[in-house]
Amino acid sequence: MKCLLIASESAEVLFYWTDPEFQQNIQEQYGASQEEGQRLPAFEDSINTLFAPIIISCITMVDRLGDSYTCFATENNHTYVLHQFDECLYIAVNGDGEEGEEDLRRKIYVTKKMIEVLFGMVTLSSNLLRKELRPQDTEQRERLWKHLQSLLDTYSHLRDNDQSFLVEAVERLIHPTLCEQCIEFLERRLVQQLNSSVERAGEEVLHAFILVHTKLLAFYSSRNASTLTTSDLLALIIMAQNMYPSDTDLDDPGSEDVESTTGSGPEIFYTPEPSPTGRDSNSSGRCYMLGRGGTPVFEFVDPDIQMAEDSLHTLEVPPFDPSMPCRVFLEVSLKEGFYPMMPHSMYCLPLWPGITLVLLTKIPNSAVAMSVYVFLEAFAKLEKRLGEGQEGSAAPRGQPAIHDLRSKLDKFIKALGPSDIQYSQLQNVWTEFKNRAFTRGGPGFNKELIPWCKSMKTQLCGLYRQCFLTENSGRADFPQRLSPSLQERAQTMVQEKLMDWKDFLLVKSKRNITMLTYLEDFPGLIHFVCVDRSTGQMIAPSLNITERATSELGKGPLAHFIKKKVWGLVSTTRRYLQKGYSTVTLRDGDLYFCYFLWFENETGYKLEAADLPILPDDSAPIGMLAWDYYRKLLRYYSKNHQGEVVKCYELLTVHLGVIPTEYILQHCRQLASKLWEPSRNPLL
Repeated sequence: MKCLLIASESAEVLFYWTDPEFQQNIQEQYGASQEEGQRLPAFEDSINTLFAPIIISCITMVDRLGDSYTCFATENNHTYVLHQFDECLYIAVNGDGEEGEEDLRRKIYVTKKMIEVLFGMVTLSSNLLRKELRPQDTEQRERLWKHLQSLLDTYSHLRDNDQSFLVEAVERLIHPTLCEQCIEFLERRLVQQLNSSVERAGEEVLHAFILVHTKLLAFYSSRNASTLTTSDLLALIIMAQNMYPSDTDLDDPGSEDVESTTGSGPEIFYTPEPSPTGRDSNSSGRCYMLGRGGTPVFEFVDPDIQMAEDSLHTLEVPPFDPSMPCRVFLEVSLKEGFYPMMPHSMYCLPLWPGITLVLLTKIPNSAVAMSVYVFLEAFAKLEKRLGEGQEGSAAPRGQPAIHDLRSKLDKFIKALGPSDIQYSQLQNVWTEFKNRAFTRGGPGFNKELIPWCKSMKTQLCGLYRQCFLTENSGRADFPQRLSPSLQERAQTMVQEKLMDWKDFLLVKSKRNITMLTYLEDFPGLIHFVCVDRSTGQMIAPSLNITERATSELGKGPLAHFIKKKVWGLVSTTRRYLQKGYSTVTLRDGDLYFCYFLWFENETGYKLEAADLPILPDDSAPIGMLAWDYYRKLLRYYSKNHQGEVVKCYELLTVHLGVIPTEYILQHCRQLASKLWEPSRNPLL
């Protein structure tokens, strides 16, 4: 009984996601109210009818009181969490008790994050975002919503089963020799060849990495590339898993039968053949795929029946060109400044089931996005100052100065060229803005200019949308993508490099490190999770609960019990961290749990503890995927350590309750120092 809805202020549904139980419940509820002989209402209409009173009451409270509710529970034990971002209202619902208020709030923020990755700075304009989330074309809308729903399904699956998504940090495969060889291969052969090829159509490969399921085998960034943030990397892993889902029972050979995996087996995996270029319907650079649970499987059936079924499938999800990249918008930090939501192309190339090569490229006209962000930021600051009453000579102050902005924006618009409607609209609004702000006898810088600041922001976002999201963002005769043959060459090169390692890697992804390594030194230790929040990387013993893959805990009730306890511990420690606690110890039956958060300098010296900020109950969820709490925490702590590189670590441990407390605390200290020794664990 789960649901997530995005609605406009006019109670129009912009997107919804439900699980089968919630959908069935709605259909039964509204189906029973229909008179005999009448057609059932469309599910979207039923959702709209159900949530309209909540949406209207929430919008009314904001309008009349300037405030609204963020969470409530109903008599039938349904929990509702609401959050408004600009003019879009997000509502998450749970009716089976599996998700609490924090889980629902996290789902809302993750949905917002994925929308930002897919639509970039268009999300800064509520009017344009409504058009993107709810296209007028019904087939296009259904295709987009299925894609977003599939991403949410994939995220939910990873959060419930993968420790790296539980703590929102990246897990790397621990094999120093192979990792080093792969990084060197990506740098000196793959990326170098791709960037020197004439078939790259002006694109430049900035990042290349190899995933084994959700674990990182090797990651390489070119010298002129910005650092890829943990938040963006986790979002890209979700997208990669959504394109090529991992079926861990079928993809991963058990440690006892690695040799048998090279033979024929029932591998449920599908890599579509490239579509003919004449049928390329995704020239915008966006890809919509069935994702988890929707991977096609072929069977031999009657040809006529198969043809009819194929026709139906074509209506639901049109064929896509696998060589067409996905347009993604990621954070970039350069010497010139910080630029969020910059356009990139993402190529996800499957090597084998469970092993994927991902390429991120810089597109030729990305400088336009940087200029648009600078102008958007300038108009947002001006609008804020005018709204605060800083009129007259005080308004133009700040960086960049408004007169400097005027000359830069004049040059920017002139460079675009008068070849499209968006150009003329931007030119007209900017001319009117200048007439009001700079002309003698005009209104000047006062509150009357605020609507024109909003109009300029909308026009800039519209230009951004036209350049990077619409169907004609790239010329048909010069598509902005690596050629299919170049992608195939890259795929083949990496396959040849890893051919002898593939079975080992699939096993290693499920046996990355095991508790057997630590039992001798730490008797009584059952499980641990250690996270370097400075780099966004984590390390933890494997905890696999599948039919074929087992850990030291086995695959029976004990393994499920420990997994449930670990997931509960993470949720509990986040609540304490939200209240400002950096150390938590608690006993639960026969188990003893510990949690520590601490800071070190780059030499490994532990820095003194500090009072952590206390967050309100309805604050953004603690993590690194949707909202990077730890980056803000490091910035907060570093204020008292100027000129010093500060690192942040977390350690969670589960011990048997019979172990004396003093030994448990000693174990935690020794384990923390042992895990990050460079000679043992090349994570950093």
